[in-house]
Amino acid sequence: MSIIWALIILSLVVLFHEFGHFLLAKANGVHVVEFSLGMGPRILSREWRGTRYSWKLVPLGGSCMMQGEDDSEGAQEEGSFLQKSVWARLSIIAAGPFFNFILAFFLAVIIVGNYGYDPAYIAGIVEGSAAQEAGLQEGDLITKMNRKNIRLGRDVTLYINSHQGEDITLTYKRDGQSHTVHISPRQDETGRYIMGVTVNPYFTKGSVWDVLRYGAAEVRLYLDMTVQSLRMLLVGEAGIQDLSGPVGVVEMIDDTYTESAKMGLETIVANMIGIAILISANLGVLNLLPIPALDGGRILFLLIEAIRGKRINPEKEAMVHFAGMVALMLLMVVVLYNDVMKLM
Repeated sequence: MSIIWALIILSLVVLFHEFGHFLLAKANGVHVVEFSLGMGPRILSREWRGTRYSWKLVPLGGSCMMQGEDDSEGAQEEGSFLQKSVWARLSIIAAGPFFNFILAFFLAVIIVGNYGYDPAYIAGIVEGSAAQEAGLQEGDLITKMNRKNIRLGRDVTLYINSHQGEDITLTYKRDGQSHTVHISPRQDETGRYIMGVTVNPYFTKGSVWDVLRYGAAEVRLYLDMTVQSLRMLLVGEAGIQDLSGPVGVVEMIDDTYTESAKMGLETIVANMIGIAILISANLGVLNLLPIPALDGGRILFLLIEAIRGKRINPEKEAMVHFAGMVALMLLMVVVLYNDVMKLM
């Protein structure tokens, strides 16, 4: 059953990403040759109004193939991607990641609307900790840590874990009044820096406005998690061995499903939606990175074109994207190897 959930989640996230490209292509008068889910040979296919809609054998990935997208045949004809303005092309490419954020927000609203949100109330203070010395008390609502606005209890945990050893200027509310204190987290027996607080683990339901704004906060939390993971890779706090690909994602879904099944269908659905939010947010952020072959790489070339006033040599751009694709394929092989080794 976990395999089915994995296919549903991955297909939904990829389909929504490609649907973003598709909608903006249609809106800008670009001819979409094929819109497909999956890779490899077609299982089902139908042509409608000039576009072929396909479901392919391998249930990973997808595509929105546009006429003349890569300076191919038909690039000079009406309806070609390359014949559109640089801003039209940029909107089409950026729509994929943007739609991943829309999907994440939509799913987050479902979660918050049905299960509530976790406000950042302090639920406990460790005796003799930096938080106790700063005067924090149970029931205080944390609203800011340095320049970071805090909306959820999980924001506090993420901030502490990703800013180890840093002093914190913390703003909190008590009896409706805002207060600010300075805290220097201390190392515990494991070597981790902690403030000495536990945050509210319970979820609260609110108004429609609360559902919308805390749905946005939920998405921001997952985006922050993604950005912090990338930062850890860049500064060497994490390595390639810590990356996970499709196999790792399926394993995560399987573990989550196994644990959730003990508590019933409602818990399974909630946790699967949570994973979908995480994956959709991840895909949106990663695709915006200025790496050749990704949407972010193409956006970078389009921005350079907008600044220069003319397009970069198509052959040179194609070579850069091809090199990027090869590098990504090699990385995927390494990640796949890591995932398999973790299973052994």
